[in-house]
Amino acid sequence: TGTIFGFRKGRVSFCIQEDRRGPTLLLLEFAIPTYLLAKEMQYGLLRIALECDKDSTHDGSLFSVPVWTMYCNGRKVGFAIKRNVTENDRAVLKMMQSISVGAGVLPTVTKGDEGELMYMRATYERVVGSSDSES
Repeated sequence: TGTIFGFRKGRVSFCIQEDRRGPTLLLLEFAIPTYLLAKEMQYGLLRIALECDKDSTHDGSLFSVPVWTMYCNGRKVGFAIKRNVTENDRAVLKMMQSISVGAGVLPTVTKGDEGELMYMRATYERVVGSSDSES
């Protein structure tokens, strides 16, 4: 399960889990602010590609790569950085356990002026194409 989420005035997080109730396997923070990603999505097609340096996969696992180059609809938009799961992340993911797929806006789980929490969740199939290609 892949979940893209973020407060409207914050940055986007991308979480990969074995299933929607399982532990987080990978959590990345995208360089792109949530409102800009939402703006890209308004045209109906959003393609996010993440590329890692082959030398940075020390143990061979993509889940251990700390820095990824990020592309949005074919344009390089910066980097995605691996980060640890915070209590706020856990609260968001717990609130979303009943959602298997979809997109929308959730009430905020923290106090502050970060705006609405936007999300998009889907189930993906993992495909290993070759020793240096994985989708």
